[in-house]
Amino acid sequence: MPAASAPAPLLDPDGKGLGSFEPGTASTEAARLGWNLLDEDISLPVAVLYESRVRHNLAWMQQFMQAYGVKLAPHGKTTMSPALFRRQLDGGAWGITLATAPQAHAAWRRGVRRVLMANQLLGRANMALVASMLRDPGFQFSCLVDSPANVAQLGRYFGEQGLRLPVLIELGVTGGRTGVRTAPQLQAILDELARWPAALALAGVEIYEGVLQDEAAIRAFLRQAAKVIDELAAGGRLWRDRPAILSGAGSAWFDVVAEEFAGLDIGQPLDIVLRPGCYLSHDVGIYRSAAERIGVRNPVARQMAPGLMPALQVWAYVQSLPEPGRAIVALGKRDAAFDAGLPAPAAHYRPPAVAAARPAGDRPAAAPGHWKLTAMMDQHAFMDIAPGDDIAVGDMIAFDISHPCLTFDKWRQVLLLDDDYRVSGVAETYF
Repeated sequence: MPAASAPAPLLDPDGKGLGSFEPGTASTEAARLGWNLLDEDISLPVAVLYESRVRHNLAWMQQFMQAYGVKLAPHGKTTMSPALFRRQLDGGAWGITLATAPQAHAAWRRGVRRVLMANQLLGRANMALVASMLRDPGFQFSCLVDSPANVAQLGRYFGEQGLRLPVLIELGVTGGRTGVRTAPQLQAILDELARWPAALALAGVEIYEGVLQDEAAIRAFLRQAAKVIDELAAGGRLWRDRPAILSGAGSAWFDVVAEEFAGLDIGQPLDIVLRPGCYLSHDVGIYRSAAERIGVRNPVARQMAPGLMPALQVWAYVQSLPEPGRAIVALGKRDAAFDAGLPAPAAHYRPPAVAAARPAGDRPAAAPGHWKLTAMMDQHAFMDIAPGDDIAVGDMIAFDISHPCLTFDKWRQVLLLDDDYRVSGVAETYF
């Protein structure tokens, strides 16, 4: 139970996994409550971040970027948490990447001063949101264009508003996502940009290499982007009010992007901006595989062991043991990502209320390796166990996650825990 001196719980009956934290609870206030996950002060299921691992990941990525002389603008869509954005910025990030105008607006309202919107800006209402931010003289923004049609729409709107919108030309690959594929397409965009000199400023070039899986193809794509921005600079096409931007890098290939872009000289100031988003929480699935590759082949990463650490888990109760070999856990698709692999049982803890019948340990133990989720419904997960396993209704299980983006967006608040499972902070999300 909470310490006797702790204030009364703040009730939010409409929430989940909040330990009854009211939305807007400050991290300092949450820490004063003295709540502990293992004491069942928090309602489960709950998504948590481990403070020491978050600090490690923040420092690791910033050190990696500094080693290559490039800038970091982590993709905020992963967490959509301004509290975590602030920690990334305070740790040295150049800015925050976002995917939509409402995401950018949420970040701007909460103090983010530089946003790279790694997406096309479409629609009058979205343009109006961006226009409202551009009127803030302390705010820097850029978005992507990959068609003359979009350039014309933006030029017309921002010209009417008396504003100048910085844009990056997005390059793409055949069969990929958005982005210019051919030289004639690129020229058509440049021609259209020339029609709107007062409304639009060509601020640089952007790519997303994650649509490719082959390293050789990725390096060729990166070299193409470097060649394009060099040619744009040589032709006097780039805006000179601020350093030009060359940007790439999701969470899987940021090392290759750093290797290819670092040290590029285009004859004018250039910010090389990398955008990995999942490094802060990391995971045990798709991004762990990428990190293992980076740790083996990248010379900088090899000198920075240990590498990124999985910091995000979802805790839930064993709800039912209805038949031999099966446990039902109170965790479902509403609570954790399932698109890139089901959550993996990582730790097992028996709280004191359950331990009256069977002994409990002081701290969570590693979950048996043969425990495995086989299916998830909205609020239930099916877990294979073995006959005779020491497991009881009311036991608490921590699950590791693959693809953190689609776990964060299921929670209004994510709790930060110290190494003793005490609540040390709250990170609100704004999806």
